[in-house]
Order: sequence, then C-alpha cells, then structure tokens
Amino acid sequence: MAESSEPPVVLLHRPPSLTFMDEILTREFRTLITDTSSSESLPSFFPRHASSARAFVISGRLPVTDELLSHLPSLQILVCTSVGIDHIDLAACKRRGIVITNAGNAFSDDVADCAVGLLISVLRRIPAADRYVRAGNWAKFGDFQLGSKVSGKRVGIVGLGSIGSFVAKRLESFGCVISYNSRSQKQSSPYRYYSDILSLAENNDVLVLCCSLTDETHHIVNREVMESLGKDGVVINVGRGKLIDEKEMVKCLVEGVIGGAGLDVFENEPAVPEELFGLDNVVLSPHFAVATPGSLDNVAQIALANLKAFFSNRPLLSPVQLD
Repeated sequence: MAESSEPPVVLLHRPPSLTFMDEILTREFRTLITDTSSSESLPSFFPRHASSARAFVISGRLPVTDELLSHLPSLQILVCTSVGIDHIDLAACKRRGIVITNAGNAFSDDVADCAVGLLISVLRRIPAADRYVRAGNWAKFGDFQLGSKVSGKRVGIVGLGSIGSFVAKRLESFGCVISYNSRSQKQSSPYRYYSDILSLAENNDVLVLCCSLTDETHHIVNREVMESLGKDGVVINVGRGKLIDEKEMVKCLVEGVIGGAGLDVFENEPAVPEELFGLDNVVLSPHFAVATPGSLDNVAQIALANLKAFFSNRPLLSPVQLD
C-alpha cells in the first residue's frame, strides 16, 4: 500500500496537566489531542475527528476496550506511556491487528528509587517523625519512638523484571539479603528463587511488589501471605493497587498482623482507605513513583522512537507480546 507523503495522524489522549508529549509529537506528526477534562465523550469525538488516526498515544490509564477501538477504524499502533497494560483489552487489539508498545525501562530507575524511599520511610518512621517535630511534640513529650534498621533486612521481591532488579541492586548496598518470586526462575539472577509467594513471605522481613497486574497476580498478597510475613513485616507496593487485597491489608495493619506498609498505588485510585490515614506505620504516596522530569522525558523519547520505527518499518523499541 502506497504511503501518503503527509505525516500520519496520531491521536494523543492525556490528563490536562500532562503536556510533556504535546510538542514532541506535533513536531513529527499530525497530532490530535484530547484530554480527560473534555466534555465530549471519546466515542463521540473519535468518529468526527479521529477516524483517520493510525496511532493512539495514551498518557494515563484510559481503559481501552473493544468498543472504544471500534471507533478508530484506521488504528494500527497503540503506544502506552505506562509499563503496565492491564487497562488494555489485549485480545481485542490482537484480533484487530493493532500493535502495542509500552514505556519499556523508561521509569525503572525512578520507581526503584521510590520503592527504596518508601521502605526507608516506613522502617525509620521518617514521615511520622517529621509530623512529631512539626506538631511541637518533641519539645513537649521528648524523644520519638524507635524505628527499625534497614541494613541487613531480608527483602523478597515479587516480580524480578527491570524495576525489581533495580530495587534489588539498590538494597544490596544496604546489606539486605535479596530473594524473589517471579513467573519463572531467572537463570542469570544471583538471588534465591521462591516458586510461591507464601514461601517468599515466610522467609523475609519485607515484600516489595514490582510485578504486573494479571489475572494470576490479582490479590497475590492476601491475608494468608501477610500472616506469613508476620507482625514485624513490611509490604511495599510500587506495582498496581490490585496486587494486594486492600481490605484485608487494612485489617492486618490495624490488628498488628503486619508491621507496616509503603504504598504508591491503591485498588480504587484516587480513593484511599481512610483507616490508613491515622496509622504512623504506613507511608502513602499518590501513584507518583514515575513522576520525575527525567522519567517523563525518557517515556516521551521512547514513545516517539516507537512511532518512528513503526512508520518506517523498523523494529520497535518496547513491543508488547500479545501471544
């Protein structure tokens, strides 16, 4: 099929505040931009404005359903600026012959940094200590309660992909003993492998969740896992909120079944269980582990490179396997 001399039409959907892709795409392509604040629904917008769009760049967590795709008859490639793709109907994309790319390793450094920061914050009670000082309690009541040592902790990583490996490397510098659970054993990994998460929890002080959300990993951390982790155990989640049974986690934290949690993601974002707000052994962040200028620049460059590669029939940088 002969290619038009005009640049392809690329559709960009993003939250109003995330404009980091706008300029880089409009320099290279005919770009249509929609945002999550628009009063017009996408099924209404697409047929009137985007029927010729060959690429769809999604910055955020827009659910991409078969029904939504039906309004984009020319679509050939879906470019996700996230690593996780649990918001995409993969079967529908495969059936329609739509190629998918994700963010690849664009966020790995920053998410790993955030995971370690959450762990240190929970164990050393840094946010609670900050509140204690700001409230004037140090002067009124004296020394703050003791924290827990980070160095030497046994840390079990759930999902030893790019992010999980970066977390492991950072925590090795603290003298932590690393082990992991993953879909399969990594032959090149120096860390001990546990084939099931219960065994991983039983043999560690900390669980760090870095895996993708799938049918198999939904609520992979349930009450039984948390009971196995124990009353001094800590859960860190920089993956997806639904990796944890959130209601059971709240109960376990309130009842002292586990010792603490550092959470960047939640089951029903932006809603967060109010029971967590008063717990000093819990550190919360608003799904911003990836949110640094460096990460956003990285993902913009990867998205652009994937689009350029696709439209010039070259190998993609970060393709998602649909098999």
